[in-house]
Amino acid sequence: MTDSASNTAPPYIEPRDHALALLTLDELRTLERRTAAALPANTLMARAGAAAAQFVIDTDRHAPHLAGLPVWIVAGPGNNGGDALVMAARLEQTGIDVEVCMPVEVKPDDARWALAEAKKAGVKITTEAPNSFDHFGWLVDGMFGIGLARPLDGVFADLAARLSRRSKASGGVLALDIASGLSSDTGEPVSRSADGRPQAVRATHTMTFIGAKPGHFTGDGRDLTGKLYIADLGVKPPLEPSIVLNAPSLFGTHLPPRDYATNKGTFGTLAVLGGDTGMCGAPILAARMALYGGAGKVNVAFIGTDSPPYDPPHPELMLHHVDQFSLDKMDALAVGCGMGQSERAKQVLADVLALDVPKLFDADALNLISSDEKLAAKVAERGARGDPCVLTPHPLEAARLLGSDVKKVQVDRISAARHLAARYSAVIVLKGTGTIVASPDGRISVNPTGNAALATGGTGDVLGGLIGAFLAQRLPPYEAALAGVYLHGLAAEVLTQEGQGPAGLTAGELAPKVRRLLNQLFYMA
Repeated sequence: MTDSASNTAPPYIEPRDHALALLTLDELRTLERRTAAALPANTLMARAGAAAAQFVIDTDRHAPHLAGLPVWIVAGPGNNGGDALVMAARLEQTGIDVEVCMPVEVKPDDARWALAEAKKAGVKITTEAPNSFDHFGWLVDGMFGIGLARPLDGVFADLAARLSRRSKASGGVLALDIASGLSSDTGEPVSRSADGRPQAVRATHTMTFIGAKPGHFTGDGRDLTGKLYIADLGVKPPLEPSIVLNAPSLFGTHLPPRDYATNKGTFGTLAVLGGDTGMCGAPILAARMALYGGAGKVNVAFIGTDSPPYDPPHPELMLHHVDQFSLDKMDALAVGCGMGQSERAKQVLADVLALDVPKLFDADALNLISSDEKLAAKVAERGARGDPCVLTPHPLEAARLLGSDVKKVQVDRISAARHLAARYSAVIVLKGTGTIVASPDGRISVNPTGNAALATGGTGDVLGGLIGAFLAQRLPPYEAALAGVYLHGLAAEVLTQEGQGPAGLTAGELAPKVRRLLNQLFYMA
């Protein structure tokens, strides 16, 4: 090995709770060129292969049931294959039985160097995969990295399918840098089968190099990546990355202190506005979450005629009909839950837009905005004046707001959120796996928390109430959105760990867990 650090494995970390730079392909290429020019030849590849090898050496920590078993690696024809070959050489040198399948010989100069290193170390290299992987421990995907722009085909498509089956059956599939076939910028597979399944490797673990990528956290990325580890290879991230991973450090300092001398007015008054006839449950769910999210006082303003006089589980909530309530007295408004799309709802929304109050729009409010140019223009005007609204669309609502379709939104969720933020001069919360938070000033964050427990009715209403509570507590709109999506997703994860999800978790169960997490993370010494 030519790397002076070859006797000490480069460190790797797990990204949770770190506001990491999520590096785009262009940013990565720039960093690689700049760093490689200042280092001896092959250094970055040597470090990458050594980091991946160290991960396998540390198997007792990650997957004890795979310890002591032979390792099988597939190496592609590019630099991802070179990383795999260096990994194989390092494992062979440490006495771990390893076999490399290289269907097509590697081509780039760095990868050719890595091939020579593997041969020198005595690594067994074949051109065909074994009929069975049963006697192997780790299976390693080193086929294609971040630059793949065409569908997997031939032997590589077959191997991707076999690795994915192994991943689902018994685990132990490690991807190098990114699962082959997954876009590092978007989290979208490069291609899909006729029935919509990703044609890409589904890994249980990924060791990525230099920095995490947006595609690890959004779209299909979380499912295909598995558990992510990062080896920075000694490369410093850009000072101002275009995309970051959401973490408590981005919003925690904006939360209000809970001093002895505070009172309910200190933490703001929120009104949740919605609930047309027959749809009163949605705003009540949102309002209950706002109570647990720390708002000082919470009101519900119903549009419909069948609203309850009070909420028995939470009589702290103040329930009103919108016609008998002064919305302009509020510190923040969360608008749209169960609102309907009647002419009355449209007029209420127009009235709300005229108020100088921080506001969030969700659900039917978004559908009204997307179908009415005047309402859309008012939203954009507020943002242009420095008072951006928060919009929380799911992919279908985002498609309507963009005049597009769900498929186009999901193909590049980050781009869709960025365009929405620009069009509406608003903070956008594009919900889904790896929720995207985009600000009109260009800031973009991808949220790492959440799971399938949130795939049930009412969880979006709960999120709207939580972000509304943070707006009432005077968090800036972008930070309020970051706090809401992070804690909302984390509550689902913790409840799942406790056995209450992912199947059957109800939206209302999130609120008490969010309260506990909010206090544990930010208010308990």
